[in-house]
Amino acid sequence: MIELEHVTRAYGEGPHQVRALDDISATIAEGEFVVVLGPSGSGKTTLLNIIGALDTPTSGTVRVAGQDITTASRGQLFAVRRRTVSFIFQGFNLFPGLTARENVQFAIDACGRKGGASADEVLESVGLTVQARQFPHQLSGGEQQRVAIARALATGNPVLLADEPTGELDFQTGVRILELLQKQSGPGRAVIVVTHNRQIARAADRVIELSSGRISSDGPPQGGKANVADLYW
Repeated sequence: MIELEHVTRAYGEGPHQVRALDDISATIAEGEFVVVLGPSGSGKTTLLNIIGALDTPTSGTVRVAGQDITTASRGQLFAVRRRTVSFIFQGFNLFPGLTARENVQFAIDACGRKGGASADEVLESVGLTVQARQFPHQLSGGEQQRVAIARALATGNPVLLADEPTGELDFQTGVRILELLQKQSGPGRAVIVVTHNRQIARAADRVIELSSGRISSDGPPQGGKANVADLYW
């Protein structure tokens, strides 16, 4: 589903050049729940942005759902972002003038999806039926994050990317959000979560750890995959 071959992303030139990613190669299959782990500045968000067609590598090849996005036109990249990749941003990125339901419906309309679950059904799946007609400023941080997840799920896109999805949330809300994400990987969909939290990594099928823009380890979590509910007890 996702193939990265010798991907480098560099900023600047000459002696001042900084490599946010340095010769990254990895393949992520359909059905995998992958955590990209590493400290601040290790290249995690850069990697997520490149997979999601928000940025392009300096060198190397990136294929998402069979399409080489390193040679794609601007229009083709836009189509990838609409119909292949869904983002869950750390800052939620909800439209403040739209209700929770309208935020989700906007995503459905924007990706051109026909059929599938309605905005109300997707909000129900993340436990937000009562809050469907509330605006973002009327919602807690955890509720806003669940709207952001609902918006991503509503598109039905096969690649789900989440950047520090529990970073600003309290303990209990973070556990619930992680449980939601863990359930989304399966036939037809890969889920990639970026985090610096090693507890979260234990819920993954696979952990890719970055250090200074390079993959330092890639494999199952230490001790095997854990259920989210067991991580904190």
